[in-house]
Amino acid sequence: MSNTIYFMVLAVVAGAMMPTQAATSNKMAVVIDSPILAAFISFFIGTLGLLVYVVASGTPLSNMWNAKDAPAVAWIGGLLGAFFVTTTVLLAPRLGVAMTFSLIVLGQMLITLIIDHFGLLGVPVQQVTLSRVAGILLVIGGVVLIRKF
Repeated sequence: MSNTIYFMVLAVVAGAMMPTQAATSNKMAVVIDSPILAAFISFFIGTLGLLVYVVASGTPLSNMWNAKDAPAVAWIGGLLGAFFVTTTVLLAPRLGVAMTFSLIVLGQMLITLIIDHFGLLGVPVQQVTLSRVAGILLVIGGVVLIRKF
């Protein structure tokens, strides 16, 4: 399997984890009667899992000191992740997992076009094209179909 195919499959598997994580976090939210605490627990367990991986893989913890040199925008990733997880825990039981993630994919597609078009956050510029806009329209069509049926 070529590296490209491997990474594409890995991306699909990672994408499959997002709605699964939302559903499992929703289970926790029901048990503890708090979507915010459920998101906190999710991040706590994720942090422990990453710590185990870092130690097991031999990644030097001393590299973390370099974070002090990171630009301010690099520090908001954790907040964005916390917002995402908390929001999915709140929305999944109200909208359903399929609708929640259809809308999330739409949001992802919209922001990726903006980030690419303007080269935000240091990514290479890729102009918005008619075919990219058509892709977003197809996602919107998918959201409509999921909502109706």
